[in-house]
Amino acid sequence: MKKNDQKHLPIYGVGPLYGSIIILMSAISVILSGNRILYIGIPQYLDTLFIVIGTLLIMLGIYIWIRAVLIDKLDNSIKKNKLLTTGIYAWVRNPVYTAITFVCIGILFFGKDLWLLIFPFIFWLILTILMICTEEKWLKELYGKEYEEYCEHVNRCIPWLPRNR
Repeated sequence: MKKNDQKHLPIYGVGPLYGSIIILMSAISVILSGNRILYIGIPQYLDTLFIVIGTLLIMLGIYIWIRAVLIDKLDNSIKKNKLLTTGIYAWVRNPVYTAITFVCIGILFFGKDLWLLIFPFIFWLILTILMICTEEKWLKELYGKEYEEYCEHVNRCIPWLPRNR
């Protein structure tokens, strides 16, 4: 059976689950921090830096999401059973998840609390486990060697300059 004859991946994958988990974790954490529950805080001289980093992460997340969904048209590639490896997908294998993660981490920086900085590592761990256990298995089954070679050159969730193929 040819690739194009096979059933395609789900359009949404585990995205809604992952997004819901980290959005909820971010919201609860910022609320707890804002109410001085589980609050460490930051030195006042870091206030501006945290706001700048938070703003940049949110803007970067929005940019990555727009590139992945609207410009590179992820849904069209899924419907056509085509492995998308160009555009933002040449920089990161899971740009939609990366975008959600960056926005949530940016929001955490607005909480201006050091304890909130543990969450990016938790988000990365959750994303890695979800990807390995679900979508990466599906993609290996669907695209085989093509997907494995793609994985060798493109990071799972941290955008990085494309490596030579």
